[in-house]
Amino acid sequence: MVQIDGVTVPGPWQLHVLSTLPLKAMSRLFGSFNEIEIPRVLRSPLLRLYAWIFGCNIDDMKDPDLSHYPNLAAFFYRELKDGARPVDLDESTIVVSPSDGKILHFGVVEQREVEQVKGLTYNLDAFFGKADDDSEVYGHDRIADSTIADAKESHSHNAAADDEFAVLNGIPYTLDSMIGSGDAMQPALQSLGRQIRDHERLYFCVIYLAPGDYHRFHSPANWVVEARRHFAGELYSVSPYIARTIQNLFVLNERVALLGRWKHGFMSMTAVGATNVGSVVVNFDKNLRTNLREAKLLPGEFSQLSYAPFSPRLGGVPLRKGQEVGGFRLGSTVVLVFSAPKTFQFNVQPDQK
Repeated sequence: MVQIDGVTVPGPWQLHVLSTLPLKAMSRLFGSFNEIEIPRVLRSPLLRLYAWIFGCNIDDMKDPDLSHYPNLAAFFYRELKDGARPVDLDESTIVVSPSDGKILHFGVVEQREVEQVKGLTYNLDAFFGKADDDSEVYGHDRIADSTIADAKESHSHNAAADDEFAVLNGIPYTLDSMIGSGDAMQPALQSLGRQIRDHERLYFCVIYLAPGDYHRFHSPANWVVEARRHFAGELYSVSPYIARTIQNLFVLNERVALLGRWKHGFMSMTAVGATNVGSVVVNFDKNLRTNLREAKLLPGEFSQLSYAPFSPRLGGVPLRKGQEVGGFRLGSTVVLVFSAPKTFQFNVQPDQK
């Protein structure tokens, strides 16, 4: 057992060692190191060495000229060339992988417990924060005016486009006056997966991104992101070995949960931070700042941001399957939790990449 932020957590001696290390400070330092500009003449040999050590596929890069990447951070956040990761747009494929990486675990959420890996579980309410306890919310962020301006300029959330998106993807409007009742169509943030219809169940999938992987993540489905919750936790490694060793790893670590709904109810995608992850980026959320120096928070506390101003009609940000959402500044983990029909089946295997 070890005490972390006043909470007793079961774990082996490795957890005792990790809990004594200033991992967040180390990660900020590593992030600063990654921003150091590399002399142009050294960029290609150094980045090729990194790519060789960690197994990066340079052939997939949108810009394969390594001299164009001024530092490690830019190389970590590289883009892929068009067609490098084809997205299955067939309607029968309702969910796709949001990122590169290794499948650590997947399955059905039982009694609101999610398996981190086989045999180690964590509670869904601890992972997302409680929906009905305002005392856990330590801050309500505000969407930056520049972000709203960018959204308006892109015309991505005008009323006609929102109507079309909702109709084509079977996503209900959020206003009770538009649907007659707020019952089954209650915004997902209010239920956090608690209100599952009889013909549906909750599913989860955990994907680990290694340092050599493509670090951006994409939308797993056509859905509406209603809110973001940021938990400023620890930054333990999320490598498969650590994930098999430390219980509640994803609850302890800093994470950014995007919460919303799709045609089958609840949908979420959570980016879990890790040691040496300089930051988590969400493209439509310029307010988001991760791995900051700040006062210690009580377990379960989080800041919350509503995306309703993006589209009063949809109540959030509409995302299409395969659309880029954001990314990590180094490898980490993406956790999907979503409701789907009981007939849904994963077409993946454990440890598949």
